[in-house]
Amino acid sequence: MQSLVCWLLLLFSCTLPPVKGYANGKVASACSSMLPGHGHSPQVDPIHGINVDKSIFKPGDRIKVTLSGTRFDGFLVQARNVDNIEGPAIGSFSLIDEKISQLLTCNGVQNSAVSHTSKDRKLLVEFYWNAPTASPNHVQFLATVVEKYKIYWVKIPGPVISLSSPPPFVYTPPNRKMAAAHQTASLMKRFSSEGCGSSKFCIRNPTSCDPEQNPECHFLSFKKEDRSVLVEMSGHGHGYIAFALSHDQWMGNDDSYLCVKEDERVLINPAYLTGRNYPEIASPDDLRNVSWGLNDGTIQCSFRRDIQIATSKERFDLSGNYYIFLANGDVKNGQILRHHLQPLITNKMYNITGLPEDVGGSRSPFLIKLHGAIMFIAWMTAVSIGVIVARFFKPVWPSSTLCGEKVWFQIHRCLMITTVVLTSVAFVLPFIYRGYFSKRAGYHPHLGVIVMSLTVLQPVMAIFRPPPQSTRRWIFNWTHWATGSTARIIAVIAIFLGMNLPALDLPDPWDTYTMVGFVLWHVFVDLLLEAHGFYLLRKEAHLMDEDRVQILKSSSEKESHTFKKIVLTVYICGNLAFLTTFLAAISQL
Repeated sequence: MQSLVCWLLLLFSCTLPPVKGYANGKVASACSSMLPGHGHSPQVDPIHGINVDKSIFKPGDRIKVTLSGTRFDGFLVQARNVDNIEGPAIGSFSLIDEKISQLLTCNGVQNSAVSHTSKDRKLLVEFYWNAPTASPNHVQFLATVVEKYKIYWVKIPGPVISLSSPPPFVYTPPNRKMAAAHQTASLMKRFSSEGCGSSKFCIRNPTSCDPEQNPECHFLSFKKEDRSVLVEMSGHGHGYIAFALSHDQWMGNDDSYLCVKEDERVLINPAYLTGRNYPEIASPDDLRNVSWGLNDGTIQCSFRRDIQIATSKERFDLSGNYYIFLANGDVKNGQILRHHLQPLITNKMYNITGLPEDVGGSRSPFLIKLHGAIMFIAWMTAVSIGVIVARFFKPVWPSSTLCGEKVWFQIHRCLMITTVVLTSVAFVLPFIYRGYFSKRAGYHPHLGVIVMSLTVLQPVMAIFRPPPQSTRRWIFNWTHWATGSTARIIAVIAIFLGMNLPALDLPDPWDTYTMVGFVLWHVFVDLLLEAHGFYLLRKEAHLMDEDRVQILKSSSEKESHTFKKIVLTVYICGNLAFLTTFLAAISQL
C-alpha cells in the first residue's frame, strides 16, 4: 500500500506490547498491560504515589483516590484483586474533575479505569473508586504515569485496601516483569549484497548498490532457512529505518517492522499499520536472533521470524506475494517523525520466500510521476511552442490554410486545446492518489489550482471573443495575453516547487539547473525573434524608392520567413531535448 502518502505520513510510536499511545487518554487497548505505546523501557523507581482516604471498606463504599508527584502528562489508574493482580480491573470510578480525567471501559466493565484527557501537565489528580457488590477481600490500586514520551512508569503499586474483617493478608510485591527490548548483540560489520538474486531476496536503493561499500545504500534482504526467514536491513539515517509488507501500494493494513535508534542503541519491533493511523506496535516475541549495529550514520538491524505465525493475524504469511515498502526518517524525543523521502515501493508483488531476486523500486508513486510528466509536456512544450507560433509566425504562411483557417492559428489552437486537456488530466491525478488536498506540499497545489483556473478561462474567453473588426477586440487581445502570460509564469514557478516535493523529488541540484536552462533557452529564442523583427522594421524604414521597396521587401520577407522557420525548428528540437531529459529523469525515479 502506498505508504505514498505515507508511509509517507509515518509517525510511529514504538513499544513492545501490542498497544498504542494516545495523548487524549483513549487507552482502553492498554487495559491489561497498562503499558503505553512509546517504544521505550519503563523507569524502575517510581516518583509518583497513590493515596486513599480509607484502608477498610465494605461493598458500595466510595473511596477517594489521589495520584500525585512531579509534573506528568498522562496516567492510567485501575483497582485489581490482590490475589489476581494480573487479572481484570474491578469496581468502578467516578470523576471529580472531568477536564483532566475520564472514565474507561476495561474488559467489558464500564468505568473500571480512569485516565487523562490531554497532555496538559498535572501535579495531582483525584477521583473516587466505588467498591463493587461482589468485592474481593483485598484490592490494590495500580497506576501508570507518563512524565514525558520517553519517561514513564508502569503499574506503580498503590495502597492495598481490605474488606471489613477480611482474612489475614500477607503483602507480596506485584510481579514487575515487563516486556522489554531484546538484549541484542551489536553488528560490527556492514551487511553485504553478496548472494542477492542467488541465495537471498534483496531490495536495494540505489539499484545494485552494495551496503558494504556505500553507506548511502538502503538495503533489505530475506534469506529463507527451513521454516523461518532471516531479515537484514540497513540504511543511512539519524532516526529509524523500516520496511512493510502490503497487499497493495497504498498505506494501511500493512505488516511492518521498525528499527528505531535511541541514544546509542536500536529498538527493533514489529508493528501493524491500519490506514494512515499510528502503527499498532506488537510484541517482539515473534522475532528471534535480534541484533543491531550503528556504523557512521548507518542503522543496521537483523532478526529471524517464522514464515507462518498462526497466533497472529497481523504477521503476514511470508510465503505469499506482497508489495514491499522501505522507509527511513528522523526521531525526535523518542517519537518517529514523518520521513523526508517517499518510501521505496516495489513496482509489483513479490514472494520473498520464493526464487531469490534482486530488485529495486520507486520512491515516487506512479500517479504522481504521471502528473509531473503530463505537466512538463503541457507547459514546457505545448504552451511554449503555441505561444511562439502565435506571436511571431502570423505572416509566415500568408496564403496557406489548414482546415479552413490560417496555419499559425490552427497550430496555436491545437496546442492550446492540448494544453487544456493535459492540464485537466494531470490536475486530478494527485487528488486520486491522495484522496484530499495535500497540506504538506507547500504552495505547489495552491499554484496548481490557479493555473488550472486560468487554463480553463482562456478557451472560455476565446469562445466569446468579438470579431477581428470589432472596436472591442482589443479588450479580448489584452485580456487573452495577460491571462496566458500569468498562467505561464505561475506554471513555471509551480514546476520549480513541484520538482523538489517528496512525492517526486527529482535529483538535486540537477533539476533546478536544467529547468533554469530551459527558461533561458525559451527567453533567448523569444528575444532573438524580437530582435529579428526590430531589425526588419529598421531596414524597411531606410527604403525610399517605391519599386525598390517592393522588390527588396519581397526578398526580405522570404529571408525573414526562412530565418524564422529555421529558428522554430531549432527551438522545437531544443525544447524536446529538455522535455526528454525531464521525462527520462521521472522514469528513473
